Amino acid sequence: MQVRIPFLSMIGGRSPMDGLLEHYTQVEASMSIIHESLLCYIGGGSACKDFQVLKQELDQLEDKADKIKRNTRNHLPRGLFMAVDKTLFLNYTRAQDNILDSAQDALDWLNIHTVKIPGTLRTGGLAMVEGAIHTVELLKPALEGTVSLLHTDFTDRQAVKDGYRAVRSQHNDVRKMKSLLFRELFSADMEFKDVFQLLHFFEYMHDMSHNAEACADILRAMIAR
Repeated sequence: MQVRIPFLSMIGGRSPMDGLLEHYTQVEASMSIIHESLLCYIGGGSACKDFQVLKQELDQLEDKADKIKRNTRNHLPRGLFMAVDKTLFLNYTRAQDNILDSAQDALDWLNIHTVKIPGTLRTGGLAMVEGAIHTVELLKPALEGTVSLLHTDFTDRQAVKDGYRAVRSQHNDVRKMKSLLFRELFSADMEFKDVFQLLHFFEYMHDMSHNAEACADILRAMIAR
């Protein structure tokens, strides 16, 4: 078996791929905040103090993630020492950061105005948000497997590729949920401004899942032979 040893480890440096994992920890932490925020919003609307606190926490996570991204991108080794194509690496950092940007935009839309969400939309809306969060959660093993595979070759290559497929499959489910939810939204007995606001919130939730899928596609390209 051919064992791949990264050049950086040979010279004692830190692999930039580790920066992707560090950045993902901020993305992962934001997912629980998104879930809590929506439950809080539905339960208490703008009167719910926790929603504002959670929104601030998400902003702080996004700021911390931006610093990690900039630090990782600004300290890339020369091309000879990169485990993957530098363009793919930079595209991945952008796509993973877009997950947090979409999450932040979603809560910004939810915070504009208190919307009383009908019961049927609550159920479907929560299911879609949880589905989008799950897409992002599935990215974690895909990223960890990719980093492990790029650093050693001891990792099960097929299992890593299955991880990418799981992300894509989950996003496809989210896309279908969004389509059904939008139909319910436009047929609901609600004011236009409420429909408009929720439409944007759920669109950004979909974008969050879509960006996770884009990340999986870039990871797949990283290990292509």
